[in-house]
Amino acid sequence: MTTDDPQTPIASSPTPAQDTDFATRHLPGTPAGEVKGMLPGMAFIGMYMLLLAMLNAFAALHGIYGNGLPRYGLFGICTLMVIGVFGFLRLRRWGWAIVAAGFLLLAAGDFYLYAHQHVGFLLIRALFSIVFFLYLSRTEVRERLR
Repeated sequence: MTTDDPQTPIASSPTPAQDTDFATRHLPGTPAGEVKGMLPGMAFIGMYMLLLAMLNAFAALHGIYGNGLPRYGLFGICTLMVIGVFGFLRLRRWGWAIVAAGFLLLAAGDFYLYAHQHVGFLLIRALFSIVFFLYLSRTEVRERLR
């Protein structure tokens, strides 16, 4: 065995390089464990809920849900949903909570109406609402909120 032979074992290896001023430099990108920004699914869900709340508000305005207490109750719910969507699109936890609860309640209401009226559209909308609620419940979505 010679020193030029690649099979010769090396007695000691050098220590790894130490970067002592790593914390003082501002490197591009996001540090490990800190994710920022919105997922594309979150933006789609926010726009869908905003559209759904506006359509229900206009339907209540034209008297589709009747007059009196149901009409004004629906205006309050739609207003709360629009506020929640704007909070959700700004990645706030309270906005996420309102939107997630809205999807869960929308799905429960649609399942209830489907059981009594047997309209297929209600079942499809309820299933979409459940899928969106489950998407919002994911860890990847919740860790992006402030």
